[in-house]
Amino acid sequence: MMNNELRPYELRPVTDIPWIESIPAHWDVQRGKAVYKKLNRPTRSNDEVVTCFRDGVVTLRKNRRTTGFTESIKEIGYQGIRKGDLVIHVMDAFAGAIGVSDSDGKGTPVYSVCESKVDLNNYYYAYVIREMAKTGFIQSLYRGIRERSSDFRFEVFANQYLPIPPLSEQDQIVKYLDHQLAKINKFIKAKKKLIAVLKEQKQAIINEAVTKGLDPDIKMNPSGIDWLGDVPEHWEVTNLSRAAKVILSGLDKKSYPNQRKVSLCNYVDVYKNDFIDRSINFMQATASEEEIKNLTLREGDIVITKDSESWKDIAVPAIVSDELYNVLCAYHLAIIRVDTKKVNSNFIFCSLLSEYLSTQFKLRAKGVTRYGLSYQAVKDAKVALPPLKEQIEISNHILACFKSIDNAIKVLQKEIELISEYKKSLITDVVTGKVDVRTIVFDKSEDEAIEVMELDEESVDEEILEVEDGDE
Repeated sequence: MMNNELRPYELRPVTDIPWIESIPAHWDVQRGKAVYKKLNRPTRSNDEVVTCFRDGVVTLRKNRRTTGFTESIKEIGYQGIRKGDLVIHVMDAFAGAIGVSDSDGKGTPVYSVCESKVDLNNYYYAYVIREMAKTGFIQSLYRGIRERSSDFRFEVFANQYLPIPPLSEQDQIVKYLDHQLAKINKFIKAKKKLIAVLKEQKQAIINEAVTKGLDPDIKMNPSGIDWLGDVPEHWEVTNLSRAAKVILSGLDKKSYPNQRKVSLCNYVDVYKNDFIDRSINFMQATASEEEIKNLTLREGDIVITKDSESWKDIAVPAIVSDELYNVLCAYHLAIIRVDTKKVNSNFIFCSLLSEYLSTQFKLRAKGVTRYGLSYQAVKDAKVALPPLKEQIEISNHILACFKSIDNAIKVLQKEIELISEYKKSLITDVVTGKVDVRTIVFDKSEDEAIEVMELDEESVDEEILEVEDGDE
C-alpha cells in the first residue's frame, strides 16, 4: 500500500443527521427517500430463500446454515431479491441486519429491498445504515412489539437524513474498508484458531492424565473397556457408584409439611475453579425438611445436567467450590459425593470432563429432540481410579497446566477484543468522514493477495464469551 496516511477532512457541523456531529464540508445531505426507493419484485419459480443476517451478510440461507429457521408454509408476500440489492431487515435493523445481497433469490416481506434513484454505492450505504444501528439511533426511533427491537420500515428509513459523498469517494471508502477489514478478519480468524488449539490441548491433557497418569514409564494393563484402553496396572477400574455416592436429584412437587424457602441450584455456563467446567446458579423455591437433608450440596460435590438439546452437552458436570447451606440440587440428574478419605473430588470431576467418560454417557443417552441419561447409567459408568495420593497429584497437575493455557487464551482473547474495537472505530471514522481515504493507493499485487472473507461477527463474539466462560 502506498500513500496510506489517513488525514482528517475539513469538517462542518451538521444538524440534519442526529447521529453524526460533523461531515466533510463538500459532502451533501439528503433524506433516504430522495436517493432510494423500495422494490417489490415478483418471485421466480427457481428462487431460493435469501436471508439478511445481523452481521450484515445477505446471502442464500443455505450458504450459512440449514437449520434453526422458522419456515414459511405458503411464503405469502415473498419478494424477489437480486445480487447487489440493498436489503434492510425491518425488525432486526437495530441489531445490524442490513447489507447488500450477494445472491439472486427471494426474501420475506419483513425485508425492505432498496434500489438507488441516483448513482450510489449500495455497499457504502449498507455501512452507513449499520452505523445508524450501532449508535442506537435506529432503536431510539420507536420501540417495536419485541423487546430491544425497532420497527424500521422503509417509510421510517425514507425520512432519515443520510450523508452523500461524491460517488468516487463512496467507491474509495468501500474499497479501503474491504481491504482493511479483510486483514483484520484474517487476524481474528488466526487468533480464533489458536484459541481452538489451546482448548483442544486442555482436553488432551485431561484425557491423558486421568487415564494414563503422570509417569510415562509406568507399566500398563488392559482395562477391559474399549473406549478406555490400557491403564496403569495399579489402578482400579470400577463403577462410578463404587468410587463415590451417586444421589438421585430432583425436587418432588408434592406438598410437604414444614416446607421452607431454599435455594435451588441450576446449571449455567461460567468460568469456575480454573477448570474447563460449569458451575451453579441459584433461585428460590420451597422444599421439605427431608429434601433439604438429602439434597443439600456440600463443598466438593459434583452435579451433572439432566438432559440437553446438544449431543456434546450430555451429562455436563459442575463442582461446588465453597460450602453451601440449604441448597438443593433440583434441576440436575444426580449429585456425586466422594468420601474424601478415599477419593479426591477434583479427580472425579476431571474424569467426568474426559472423553472416555463422556463417550460412555453418549452411548447410553436416549431421546429425539433432547438427549438424557438415566440415573442407573450414571451409577454404572466405569471410572479409572488411582490411589488417593496419585489422584491429588493428577488433579493438581491438570490445574497447573490449565492456568498456563488459560493465561495464553486470555491474551489471545484480549487481542481479539482490541482489534475488534479498532475495527468498529475504523468503520465509524471512515464511513462518517472523520478521516480522508481519497489519497490511499493500493498496490495491485497486495490487493490480489488479500482474500476478503465474510466473517460472522456474531460467532466471533460467541467464541470470545466461551473463552471468558472457560468453555471446553
